[in-house]
Amino acid sequence: MADTRADAQRTHATREIERKYEATTDTRIPDLTEVRGVARVVHAGTADLDADYYDTPDLRLAAHTLTLRRRTGGTDEGWHLKLPVAPGVRDEIRAPLADDVPPALAALVRARTRGRPLRPAVRIRSSRDLHHLLDTDGTLLAELSTDTVHAERLTGDGATADWTEIEVELADGADTALLDAVDKHLRKAGIHPATAPSKLARALQETGTAPTTTAPPAPETAGDHVLAHLHAQADALLTHDAAVRRSQPDGVHQMRVASRRLRSALRSFRSVLDRTATDPLIEELRWLGRELGAERDQEVLEARLRTALDAVPRPLLLGPVRGRLRRWSAARSADSHGRTLDVLDSPRYLSLLDSLDALLTDPPLRGKAAKDPRTVLAAAVLKDHARLADRVEHALSLPPGPDRDLALHSARKAAKRTRYAAELARPALGKPAKRLVRRLKKVQDCLGDHQDSVVAREALRDLAVQAHAAGEPSFPWGLLYGREEAAAAAREQELPGLWRRVSVRGLDT
Repeated sequence: MADTRADAQRTHATREIERKYEATTDTRIPDLTEVRGVARVVHAGTADLDADYYDTPDLRLAAHTLTLRRRTGGTDEGWHLKLPVAPGVRDEIRAPLADDVPPALAALVRARTRGRPLRPAVRIRSSRDLHHLLDTDGTLLAELSTDTVHAERLTGDGATADWTEIEVELADGADTALLDAVDKHLRKAGIHPATAPSKLARALQETGTAPTTTAPPAPETAGDHVLAHLHAQADALLTHDAAVRRSQPDGVHQMRVASRRLRSALRSFRSVLDRTATDPLIEELRWLGRELGAERDQEVLEARLRTALDAVPRPLLLGPVRGRLRRWSAARSADSHGRTLDVLDSPRYLSLLDSLDALLTDPPLRGKAAKDPRTVLAAAVLKDHARLADRVEHALSLPPGPDRDLALHSARKAAKRTRYAAELARPALGKPAKRLVRRLKKVQDCLGDHQDSVVAREALRDLAVQAHAAGEPSFPWGLLYGREEAAAAAREQELPGLWRRVSVRGLDT
């Protein structure tokens, strides 16, 4: 594992924003100096590019529009992994040229490949004629290339395909509006957007069977709605897996949210899916959420304490408070990201993903899965709401103190589950579910801030003890502790009003 992480330091990531167009060898590019902002179009030479595209035998990467290639020629030869961000937008992670797939890139797709070998699937050779679009200062705005392409399938019968295409790729920092303006000029000249999103996609289409990526039909039954939600969250889990491995901001949080949404749906809609099949998966998703939580919770806590310190007048910051917080955070965060990566590389996690795939491939549907979604989904949401109501009312009946804190935390988890269930049901239930989601979000935020205050007070007490033992003033930590107590009390006072606004009216009609 250490080798993989060391190798990751040698990778380089860029954001690729481009448009692709159909062309022939006779296609003429219009005068792009007529595009606003483009002062000159300069020929930047030609290059011969030779790339092997790697994938599993069943083309798992291509099925999710990921591409992994080893390319020689041009100014950026080496290994390239492209991860989709949005239509026409991809993150490209580059690694130096080597004979084998770099471990760092293999790790980024491990959640997709899961031990299946990565082998060359398609070879694409291109002759590239490159032009630079420059502004009046000579700053690069975009690159326009005309590529004459020859693709060869490296499996099966070795079928080949040939075509010509045009790419327009935005330069770093350039305005994306430029691509729209160039697009307009190209279309006026009779040059139309490509139907395939990438060279690999076109090569697979024209040299053999491409992986199926058709959109599922619109949900009709209760089972359709639940499965569509589970498919979306399973895909989100895998997408954010790569973000966590890349240490992307909010990656851990979003992956944890996806795991929670999956677990919540499996629990809330047991009338649709057989719990004998889903309960083991729920437990594994709970394990994953706990493992991801260690890193995420520390991020949230540290950010809260730093913000709290920033709000304290400088004369009251007695002693080396920021240094104390920095050392305390470092000790608690030591290798936390490494521990998270160990989890994502563990057999248990990969087995969880396999189990999730198996469930979605052959879902254990119960009789109510075929029923009207408005009836089945509403019943599940109402059941979750009733559980939440019991917990909120119990918490509010307790006096302030540790028991109420625990009860409010329990209510927070129930609020989250009810909100997730209502979000799943919203396409079928319409405005009543939308209203419920919006108001539950406010309750959840209130309870979440209260719980964050509870955790922060525990941390502040720890910091005060450490400061006192080191002969430092503990006053700043006590001051922050008092402010957190006041913040928690304010949230407790706010909760009854927010809860009264939560209504399930209209869900059961």
